[in-house]
Formats: sequence, structure tokens, C-alpha cells
Amino acid sequence: MRDTGEVSTVTAPDPLLTAAVDVARAAAEEEAPGLVGEHLGVEADDERVATHLFATLDPAYRGWRWAVTLVRAPRAKVATVDEIVLLPGEDALLAPPWVPWSERLRPGDLGVGDLLPTQADDPRLVPAFFATDDAEAAEVAFELGLGRRRVLSFDGRVDAVERWYVGDQGPEAPIARAAPAACATCGFFVPLVGALKQAFGACANEFAPDDGKVVSVDHGCGAHSEAVVVPSSPSPPPPLVDEYGIDVVGGPLGHEPGSVGDGDTAEPFGHS
Repeated sequence: MRDTGEVSTVTAPDPLLTAAVDVARAAAEEEAPGLVGEHLGVEADDERVATHLFATLDPAYRGWRWAVTLVRAPRAKVATVDEIVLLPGEDALLAPPWVPWSERLRPGDLGVGDLLPTQADDPRLVPAFFATDDAEAAEVAFELGLGRRRVLSFDGRVDAVERWYVGDQGPEAPIARAAPAACATCGFFVPLVGALKQAFGACANEFAPDDGKVVSVDHGCGAHSEAVVVPSSPSPPPPLVDEYGIDVVGGPLGHEPGSVGDGDTAEPFGHS
């Protein structure tokens, strides 16, 4: 075995402190009456410092232990209680690590009336090329699509592209893999403007599952405008009118159709 020159020293438990189990238990019982369980052992902290461990009977702290630290002054024959704490054991139930709200936030968490602050140095945003406090200039800038204090940075665009492309509106979604054609060839596809117009657009088909959502050009669904084109029904033919047949629907007042009145002479039809 290679000699590293390092000396490892292990402090042996102080015999007087090790034997003071009753002193440690009494201190723990005073701190938590009725919640101190069996003695789990003793650990040496220093030359005349030792910690006794007791199981806790509190059901809310399963796996935790009462730790009672005892100390002894040089040449003293009495153990003194230094500290009593409740510490987690190896199988203790612990709360998850604390995470800042900005990292806990998930899509859909924002509700009505909630405000989501953004950091001044948010990497997704960069200052706009044009910013002014003049009201008239700001109004003109707004009409031209300018006037925002910050716009998407390159990192912000990359994050959005990656999130959209691998999501439910991307080409690998199950509905897209079963689609007859891509959104790029659909009549309901509205391309975005700006740097993302070549890769994304919005769906404008009210019957499509992605209506009003951003979809990739290679996304697709069964509501594609050219998936199944129903042929138009032919126009109905004009009505047929028989201009040669005559139907007698009524005669002179007081006579039945086909009857001969006084002074009338019935003649065969077609003869003068």
C-alpha cells in the first residue's frame, strides 16, 4: 500500500458521555414528551463531545431522529446537554429542494389577472432599434410595426423554434405523421411574417385541431384543404313546360266545365 503521508485520526467516543444515555433521553423527553423512541446509538463529535440518537415517534417525521449532544469539561465527571435537534435519517421523508418561482413556472400556470414579470436581462429579449418617449413619434412607429422597447433576441427565437418544432404542432406529432399532406400546401395556412415565416404559420381552419395555433410548415392534419375535395353538384336542369296541352280549370260563371249553355252550340274541337 502506497504511503501518502496523511494521518487519519478517528475520535473515540468519550466513555462517560457514551454511558450517559439516560441524561440524553431525559433531555429529549423534556423537549418532546412522549415522542422519543428507542436509542439508536452514539457518535463522537470531538474529544469530549458526543451525540446520542433516538428514534422519533412523531408520525409526521418518519425516519427522523432526535440528536442530543452532550459535552464534558476537562476532568469533569458530569455530562452537560449542549443541543437538542431533530435530524433526518437515511430513509427520512424530506421536502423537495426549493426552486425559485421563475424555474417552477410551467406553461398554463398563468391565470386571469396574473402578472408574469420578466428580468431586465432576460436572454430571450434584446433592446429594440427604435425607442422614444415622444408620443407622436411613438404613434408613427407603432403604425410601422416599431415602438416596442424589447424584441426577441436570437436566443429567444431559437428557443421558440425548438419548442414549437418538437411540440404537438411539429412534424413528429402523431396527427402530422398520419396527415395526407403538409400545412405548407394547405389553403388554410397563414405564414408568419419576419424571421420565422419560412418555417411556421398559423392555422385558420375552424374545424382543424390546431385552429388559431402556430404550426410548422411540415405539420399536417386530416383537415387539409386538398385532402378530400368534394365535387360540386351539377346545376338542376330548367323546368319543362308543356305549351301545347290545355287543361280547363273553370268555365263561364254558372256553368260547369264542358257543359253547353243556352244558345250555345257545341262543336268539335278544331273545327270552325
